[in-house]
This record gives sequence, C-alpha cells and structure tokens, in this order.
Amino acid sequence: MKEFGSGPPLVIIPGIQGRWEYVRPAIEALAASFRVLTFPLCGERSSGLSMDPSRGFDNYVDQIVAVMAQANMHRATICGISFGGLAALRFAATHPEQTEALVLVSTPAPGWHLRPRHQFYARFPRLAGPVFLLETPWRLRAEFAAAFPQRSARRRFARSQIRVLLEAPLSLTAMAKRALMIGTADTLADCARVVAPTLVVTGEPRLDHVVPADGSADYSRLILGARNTTIERTGHLGSITRPDAFAAAIRDFSVARGAVGRKASEHDAA
Repeated sequence: MKEFGSGPPLVIIPGIQGRWEYVRPAIEALAASFRVLTFPLCGERSSGLSMDPSRGFDNYVDQIVAVMAQANMHRATICGISFGGLAALRFAATHPEQTEALVLVSTPAPGWHLRPRHQFYARFPRLAGPVFLLETPWRLRAEFAAAFPQRSARRRFARSQIRVLLEAPLSLTAMAKRALMIGTADTLADCARVVAPTLVVTGEPRLDHVVPADGSADYSRLILGARNTTIERTGHLGSITRPDAFAAAIRDFSVARGAVGRKASEHDAA
C-alpha cells in the first residue's frame, strides 16, 4: 500500500499492468488535492497476495476493503483506471457504504472483448508478449503526438516510461490473466447497483486505440446520474500523458459535490 498527499480520501486502482507505478503521474497530480491511497493488484509479487481465479473481480474488492481498513479510511472516492475501473465498479456495487463517489477512467465497456490477435497474446503470453510490447508504442503514436506536440516532450515521456519499466517490471503472465478476466465481469448488473455519484472519464474517441472511448462513455448512461468528461488531446493514457488535466477533472467533480475542502477526518467519520 502507498499513500500520498492529504485531503478527501481517494483510492486509485491501477490498470492491467497491475502496478501503481505506471500511473504515478496521475497519483502525484491528485495528491495536491486528495489523500491518495493505491497499491499493486493482487497476483503481483509486490502485493504479497495471491489471486483466486474462481473469485474474479471480487479478489480486488477484498483487497480494496483490506487496504482501506489498514489506512483507517472508512469511506472514499474509488477511482479505477482502465482495467482497474472494472474492479472499482464492482466495489461500488457491493460496498456502497464505503463508496463516497466512483470514477471510471477509460474502462472497458460491457461486452468489450479482446481482438483475435490479442486473445492469442493473452493465451500465450510468454511467446507473444514481447510482440505485444513492441506494437504498443506504434498503436499509441497518434495519442502521443496529440498529447506531446513537441518531439522533445515525447522523448522525455518515453524515457520516463522506460524508467518505470525498469523500476516495476511487468508480469506478462499476470497481465494476460487480467485481460482474459475482462469478459467475465458482470458490468451491467454492477452498474444497476451503483448509487454513488459517478464520473466517467475518457480521452478523445479518435485517439483511444486501446479501449473505444465511445464504449467507455456508455457508463454515463448505464449508471444512474453519472456524468461524463473528456480529456482533450489524449486517448487511453490521459491519466499519465495529461495528469494535470486528469486531476483537474476529478477535482472539479469533487468540488461540484462539495467534497474538496472537507477534512479527511470528516469523510472518515461519515
């Protein structure tokens, strides 16, 4: 478990990489306004927790409950990024009493499934995983160009990602298992159970070449009263390519609800 900043409590659930280090820019930007709690997903060696395949996303729900208890955080905004959004959704559906608000960021839509070649990658991660890693920068080139118009900025971002990769090595096997889990999520049923104020965050549809942004935006229709916001000049990776804009969207959402400005103790007493 890692904790950053102070203010209203906010739990960040990382994406399919399973490591919070890959969303560090978002966490650091949010820590200016929030008390941010985050962690590596269970199944990662650094988490110290095993993964029970029969329990699916409830593994992560249990982990969120345990992490919040460890931090004496009784109620928080739950923010899931990409794959982590499915865990956040499940938590909000099953633990409304602990969910101050829900934020879903570029989350796979109900019915979303892997493309055929990505299914192959997921079934044979050690064989095909390196190919997946090599093709990823090519798929994201348009997003990088929009977020970083200057080549020097793109090079700095690339170097920062290489440093993260060295600091927090990826487990291709764990990532593949998570990718195959996506199709098992009962997202429609979970959406119907969410009662917390909800913000759905996407990038521009033309720039998200990982998860269709239009599909992610459907959560604003499926969850009663949910709002939708788009981070411009980015696609799937807006939380790290434009972390200040990303943090501003969540802060504005919290301000609109009257949450920012309260002391964390007031939230915990709720």
